[in-house]
Amino acid sequence: MSFLVLQNIKKSFGQTQVVKDFNMSIDKGEFVSFLGPSGCGKTTVLRMIAGFESPSDGTVTINGKNQNSLKTSQRNIGMVFQAYALFPNMNVFDNVAFGLKVAGMAKPDIESRVKDMLKLIHLEHLADRYPYQMSGGQQQRVALARALAPKPQVLLLDEPLSALDAKIRVSLREEIRQIQRQLGITTVFVTHDQEEALSISDRIVVMNAGRADQIGTPSDIYNRPATRFVASFVGTLNIIEAIVSDPAANTIRIGDNLVTLREPIAALKNGDTVSIALRPEAGSMSETAKCDTMLSGKVVSSHFLGSVIRTKLDVGGSQISFDMFNSPDAALPQPGELVSLRFMAHDLLLVRE
Repeated sequence: MSFLVLQNIKKSFGQTQVVKDFNMSIDKGEFVSFLGPSGCGKTTVLRMIAGFESPSDGTVTINGKNQNSLKTSQRNIGMVFQAYALFPNMNVFDNVAFGLKVAGMAKPDIESRVKDMLKLIHLEHLADRYPYQMSGGQQQRVALARALAPKPQVLLLDEPLSALDAKIRVSLREEIRQIQRQLGITTVFVTHDQEEALSISDRIVVMNAGRADQIGTPSDIYNRPATRFVASFVGTLNIIEAIVSDPAANTIRIGDNLVTLREPIAALKNGDTVSIALRPEAGSMSETAKCDTMLSGKVVSSHFLGSVIRTKLDVGGSQISFDMFNSPDAALPQPGELVSLRFMAHDLLLVRE
């Protein structure tokens, strides 16, 4: 059953509409990421859930209760910010205990709850330290514990990892996901990092210019992008312009190559231009590769990237990148070399606007 419902949400600042008719239902215990570039409206939606902003139109409902008229302090929301926002004059224990003291919890209960939270984030030994004595990753874990201490009904995280270095980001995002699963708390996570969203989410909302372009599982978002924006924003993707050859037979032409699509194109007509997408990892030059489709072209460039060899191929004027796993015996394709790229027809996606 839906626990957090955003219905017909709109938000304008002056004449500028930054969120446009946003709708979504989130189940209890679900981890949902809002993914998109800067300025797409994802943080504004988060702030409306938290009560920091009021919708220009629409309703925010949590556990069946309309939240629009409630202040932030009345919503039982836990919030973690990008900049940690810890109190510099308080040690770790007092930072985590702050919300509990404001709520009037008894001192023995506060001590017990804070100890539980510090154990949860593995920082029991740092209870007496101050924020300036801690690393960025440690501070963000304290901010997470502080947000969770009052047992909120929803946890909101606004780009909490973007200020950290890459290695700490990966370990902390895994820790956040583990804690979220352990507590079963409904969570909304805002990020512009597609790898973060793909790796830890139950579902992803890809936002573009104030709208949800697509809502789906990480697998759906990556493998079956619904729009050109989603296809280009999530992962690396080849967008290939093709000509419809035989709509009834779902056949298109890419350069000199005739290709049959799995997706029906009977609504189009012969000679129409269509955009086709292909993930770089879908193709192979190996003659033993499982395939039902081939594209022949000329190698433009080839780069050794450690675990991967990335090659760019010119196929009838379209440049297609594809990746091969490195092996000690692998030879880089040479510029000007004629090669065949092999893949399965179902790996080709018809891209809609």
